[in-house]
Amino acid sequence: MEITKIQASPRNETGKGPAARLRREGQIPAVAYGKATPSVSLAISPKALLATLKSPHGKNSVIELGLENASNLVVLVQDYSYHPVTRELTHVDFIQIALDKEVDVEVPFLTYGKAAGITAGGTLRIVYRSLPIRCLPEKIPVKIEHDITNVQLNESVKASHIKLPEGVSVRLPPEQTVAAIIAPEKDKGEEAAPAAAAAAPAAAAAKKDDKKAAAPAPAAKKK
Repeated sequence: MEITKIQASPRNETGKGPAARLRREGQIPAVAYGKATPSVSLAISPKALLATLKSPHGKNSVIELGLENASNLVVLVQDYSYHPVTRELTHVDFIQIALDKEVDVEVPFLTYGKAAGITAGGTLRIVYRSLPIRCLPEKIPVKIEHDITNVQLNESVKASHIKLPEGVSVRLPPEQTVAAIIAPEKDKGEEAAPAAAAAAPAAAAAKKDDKKAAAPAPAAKKK
């Protein structure tokens, strides 16, 4: 994976006022932190970050933050927020990483091919839209795909069935279902119709008996 470079500058002031002023100047507040490193308050260009988020790797892009008079930081986007109306980026959290150490990320999971079970009338159910994986930063794939052509009706795709790129492992139990071809549910209306037809004669008979019971007894003849 190619490393994306974004220029950043240290940010000394915090709070709503300085953050709003920073946004008016065309930048947004950011923070970078790691497990063994103190957090660093930064200011970056939202346009540069947005272009990165729209790239094939998206949030999993490896970014090098360039800092004046300080060592550059290698990071991943941990989280970000945006304005609910304008949809403009307003803040971003970065997590610091090392290029020689594995990272935990999630990548999109896609299937391809027409499953035999779908031809037989089944439906594809995707359990995991994204897969939790572990690998070196440079090995992070854009997506993981799996061929379901040979999956039969009522069969499933397990985590152990997925062919992963070299150096990538999935953080799921081997028997965990990630997708399945399930049989269609019977129409409840169709099930109810035979039952209603079978119950109709009994209901009619019961109704007839009720009418007999409700009818007044014949008057006694006068002698």
